[in-house]
Amino acid sequence: MANTKSAKKAARQATRRTAVNKARTTRARTAVRGVEEAIAAGNKEAAIAALKVAAPVLARTSQKGGLRKKTASRKVSRLNARVKALGS
Repeated sequence: MANTKSAKKAARQATRRTAVNKARTTRARTAVRGVEEAIAAGNKEAAIAALKVAAPVLARTSQKGGLRKKTASRKVSRLNARVKALGS
């Protein structure tokens, strides 16, 4: 347990940051899941709309440190390829 005043403050800050980072990561996963569900349903229009929502969410999550930059880019790229492969 933290003993000094500064250690207690650091513990409070870590708790707050953890909650924020967890919320960002969850938001990104939910956005990706929306695209994947639209792809699974075979609905190209819904998949395109979901991808337009998911791409900036992933970019913002990586920018804020929730994901690695290349990981987010790779996810967007692969989702885009799967959406394009859907029949119209």
